[in-house]
Amino acid sequence: MTKTKVGLLLAALGFSLVSLAGAAHANPAMITGKRTTQPIGHYQLCQTEPQECAQRTSTARPTQLTRKLWETMININNSVNTTVVPRTDEEMWGQEEVWSFPEGVGDCEDYVLEKRRELMAVGVPAGSLLITVVRQPNGDGHAVLTVRTSNGDYILDNLEPRILAWQDTDYTYLKRQSERNSGAWVSINDGRAVAVGSVK
Repeated sequence: MTKTKVGLLLAALGFSLVSLAGAAHANPAMITGKRTTQPIGHYQLCQTEPQECAQRTSTARPTQLTRKLWETMININNSVNTTVVPRTDEEMWGQEEVWSFPEGVGDCEDYVLEKRRELMAVGVPAGSLLITVVRQPNGDGHAVLTVRTSNGDYILDNLEPRILAWQDTDYTYLKRQSERNSGAWVSINDGRAVAVGSVK
């Protein structure tokens, strides 16, 4: 069986499981709080790529989760995860924190930016594609992409090949982009764990 066929089979299976779960009960969306600090890397990105921070809407509804969207999410997540080679910002730029679109190499924020760009290119609105800062179980900071859907919030992650509902991951969720303003950030009331330390 080819890699493409395996991917499509997994996509179909994954969507079936999501559909069954959704029929029983919707995955709860993240509960966000007040506006909070913008990561310095995102602030700098807004200066060099202003279109990334220009989305505004007063009615940011989650995207309808369809079989086609689920397959697209899986394909883009797999494609970016397998084509971008992991490198730290120190290795690439000689700096601790630089957010940029990957050109063959990148760190976690760069994976997120590319997945966000590709999903927007197929019609998913910016308000449903939110860069999210989390804390890993070992205490390290990390960035993932939250996709807001009619069936709850799902996570696209360069450290995890599967797309998981946010509450099924091992992360502590700290903050994410506002669904109404892509240049603003809001806190996340995770409730499952207590985050320790600060995030840039």
